Amino acid sequence: MKKLLQFGAGNIGRSFTGQLFSAAGYEVVFADVDERLINALNEKRCYTVSVRDNECRNIEVKNVRAIKSTDTASVMKEMADADICATAVGPFILPKLFEVIAQGLIARNGRPIDIILCENLRDAASIVRNGLTKILPTGSNVEKMVGLVETSIGKMVPIIPESVRKNDPLTVFAESYNTLILDGKAFLNGIPDVKGLSPKNNMKAWVDRKSFIHNLGHAALAYLSFAKKPQLVYTWEAAVDPELRAATRSVMLQAGNWLVKTYPTEFDNSHIEKHTDELLDRFANKTLGDTLHRVGRDLTRKLSPEDRVVGALKACFTSNLPYNLILNVLVQGLRFCPPDLDGNNFAPDMALIARVKAEGAEAVLKEISKIDGVLLSEAVQTYNTRSI
Repeated sequence: MKKLLQFGAGNIGRSFTGQLFSAAGYEVVFADVDERLINALNEKRCYTVSVRDNECRNIEVKNVRAIKSTDTASVMKEMADADICATAVGPFILPKLFEVIAQGLIARNGRPIDIILCENLRDAASIVRNGLTKILPTGSNVEKMVGLVETSIGKMVPIIPESVRKNDPLTVFAESYNTLILDGKAFLNGIPDVKGLSPKNNMKAWVDRKSFIHNLGHAALAYLSFAKKPQLVYTWEAAVDPELRAATRSVMLQAGNWLVKTYPTEFDNSHIEKHTDELLDRFANKTLGDTLHRVGRDLTRKLSPEDRVVGALKACFTSNLPYNLILNVLVQGLRFCPPDLDGNNFAPDMALIARVKAEGAEAVLKEISKIDGVLLSEAVQTYNTRSI
């Protein structure tokens, strides 16, 4: 039986890559730090993906087990004979894996392996490659040791209710969308025969599409909803509201102008409009139970220089394309603070909003978004006038 070593047993690792590779006949070995998850996976050797869509159903994912990702010896042993690896840990945790991955590569004695990077991170392959190069022995040819496969993660996985998590820590909710877009040119060992993989030749275009349409759309829906109708709780409530849907759609299409101009062989206006409308329909999935709090929280990351909002804003600005609607999303993000379903606010976001009130929007935008000049002055003016 072939084996996938999956770093990260969280929502994406379990509901997406773990599910796809298990269905294709792979044994899935998760490497994580959560001992409760590790113990549960090793005890049950299976878990449930609860598909929340027009037709709800449960998928049982079998042939799974887990190890601790900080146990270097165990990771080296599993990686030595793995057929493929994947990560789904988040951009801040990813660098912490470089050391153990490097040791795993050494344990393979020159046999190359591919690592699918499910991180929603632009230039993920370069970041990982540079990190490994600094750790591996001098003279190591990283390009021949590992294929670093970037992805565009379009699957939506909401926060699991605590009542469900307490009853079964392994169950994960997810929508029925199950297509993993990835870099077809990055594999060293060939593209795996796994249903759901969608290889692309120009991966950068598809990563940018995810960031500047899907991720930006989520941020726009959340921030504009809180500004206009703060009583709304669920993503679907905002997505079916005609005013909010239209406003969010306009933001997404404004960013889409840059995608069409930059990648004319990949996208045209018809493609962008169709993709935008399909996403808005998926955002309106009531059974998924996703919240505006979840899709909008973590402002320091989501308003950072290369992320969904500011990344799209700067791209349009430097290409002499309209950007006013995206700029407004950035500004409204500085006020975004809805509570979660338990009535709790996300503490880092509350701290950021407090800083904006104490120091002013200009100081905070300079620091977290790294914008200046015309963009900064226009953002500050919009914030001060409370325009939405």
